[in-house]
Amino acid sequence: MPYSKKRYIMYLIATIISVSIPFITVDGNHFFLLNFDQKQLHLLFTKFDMQELYLMPFLLIMLFLGIFLTTVLGGRVFCGWACPQTIFRVVYRDLIETKILGLRKKISNKQKEPDYSKTENKIKKVVAILLWSALAFLAAADFLWFFVPPETFFEYIQNPAEHTVLMGFWIIVALFLIYDVIWLKEDFCVYICPYSRVQSVLYDDDTIMAIYDTDRGGNIYDEDKNKIVSKQKELPENAECTTCEKCVTVCPTHIDIRKGLQLECINCLECVDACTTVMGKLDKPTLVNWSSVREIDKKDGKTKYFRQKVIGYIAILLIMLVALVKMGSEKEHMLLNINKETRLYSIKENNRVTNGYTFLFQNTDSVEHEYYFETNDTRIQILRPTKSFKIGAGEKLKKIVVLYTDEVLQLDERKDVITHITITAYAKDDRENIVVKREAIFVFPRYDLLNTAEF
Repeated sequence: MPYSKKRYIMYLIATIISVSIPFITVDGNHFFLLNFDQKQLHLLFTKFDMQELYLMPFLLIMLFLGIFLTTVLGGRVFCGWACPQTIFRVVYRDLIETKILGLRKKISNKQKEPDYSKTENKIKKVVAILLWSALAFLAAADFLWFFVPPETFFEYIQNPAEHTVLMGFWIIVALFLIYDVIWLKEDFCVYICPYSRVQSVLYDDDTIMAIYDTDRGGNIYDEDKNKIVSKQKELPENAECTTCEKCVTVCPTHIDIRKGLQLECINCLECVDACTTVMGKLDKPTLVNWSSVREIDKKDGKTKYFRQKVIGYIAILLIMLVALVKMGSEKEHMLLNINKETRLYSIKENNRVTNGYTFLFQNTDSVEHEYYFETNDTRIQILRPTKSFKIGAGEKLKKIVVLYTDEVLQLDERKDVITHITITAYAKDDRENIVVKREAIFVFPRYDLLNTAEF
């Protein structure tokens, strides 16, 4: 099977995955969703609140390490086989312009632009733009579904005037996709995408990429990358390259693979398919291979896939994955923030000392729970609230809390005394699993502020 058909299968799989993931939920939780609306992260069908976004650095580090590992192994293979930019260009150029409208005569010739001097082609161009514009708005919506869940998105777009920010983002992303795919084209890959700059640092002799075999085909370019051969008769007698230029005309980024490694190459392997077809008619193997420098240029045996660099990346990825799973499994089903009031304390009758606090509870579980709390110091009691309280799934509740003591914690004639305490909050209906501890302070007044006659 040619690489082009394998790529189309990969494109279809990538499209199905990207479109279906936002709709897959378990108990209302998504596989992956960075919910800007609710300030939540959904990961592997588990919901994490904003205070739990300490998981995001792990995800970002794993993303970059995965990119580095992929590049070390297969160069810009992601660009040619899974990148949305490449998929969109294939849909527009190969499907809409070529297969559906016939603007382009052949998929194999990506260098020749359609003749827009003809009225018929101008009309087809407009139709192509309209077809892609519809798909661009769908693609933009799919992108936003990873930040605003589909069920919320469809609800919001029914009242666009009330959700102008979301509508604005949707339109801006769609317009960018229209401009990018129709007019910017592969210049995005060549000049804008930073990945091409990263690859040049990560490549080594064992990186898999599209390589022209100069030993068999002959040198088309000199060491300074200047073209020295245009016709087959200019090559040495034993050179096999036919100078048909099929590998050049088929290239979406407009490079000549025979020139050697170039940042513009996205490893789409169109050139490999083209050369395989041409050389196959001569009963010869392709001159452009998906292989490594070690095998093609250096003739130094087989490609070393599991080399030191690769093993290092895999080891770090596994460590990060274990850490992510461990921290994710320790998710708190209740969040609690404690803020002490600006007034340090109040002194009541009989030298009762009170301290005021604001407790912000949040139930991050998927069901309602009844909550209460206690202190670890038996000398310090709860004055209010006197009863437990219920919080619905995903809801927040602010409570004014007053702690008191009737005992002398410590006498100091010069300054107030600070006692460190631990607040343990819990769900009364599931204390074993839903419990959190927070540190706080209780301030006791200095000696001269108390009614010493009562001691």
